[in-house]
Amino acid sequence: MIPSNHPSTHEELPVEHEDPLIKVLHSAIHFAVRILAVLMTLVILWSVADVIVVLYKRLMAPPYLFLNIDDILALFSTFLITLIGIEIFVNITLYIRKDVLPVKLVIATALMAIARKIIVLDYKQVTPDFIYATAAVVLALGITYWLVSLKPKAPGSA
Repeated sequence: MIPSNHPSTHEELPVEHEDPLIKVLHSAIHFAVRILAVLMTLVILWSVADVIVVLYKRLMAPPYLFLNIDDILALFSTFLITLIGIEIFVNITLYIRKDVLPVKLVIATALMAIARKIIVLDYKQVTPDFIYATAAVVLALGITYWLVSLKPKAPGSA
């Protein structure tokens, strides 16, 4: 854990504040974030159940135990949405902590969401402009993730 006086420490909602009203409001926000964490857990569990039900229904529909490409893409989409939900849960729980600024995780979550969109995209129904714009978003997020991931060099090293 990073000491609270460390220069890289970031405290989004400090519980200790000189203004009593701000202190109460920050506590209320911390409580709301905890509720969001519980709700996100329920949504994740629900989406896992949804994956199971969708897979079962697709496998039990004629022709039995066979998945066509649309079924597989629908399942991939459901899986990826569940994984994105898990990433959002991790973001929420990191937000509760005072010593973490989860910029890299937020960017990774955005990359996963756009990747999900690309995986399930029906290229027969989208315009080239949409594909170019999506590519620009992926490139921008990729570069941002790379820049955030760079480790600063130690002082005195060349």
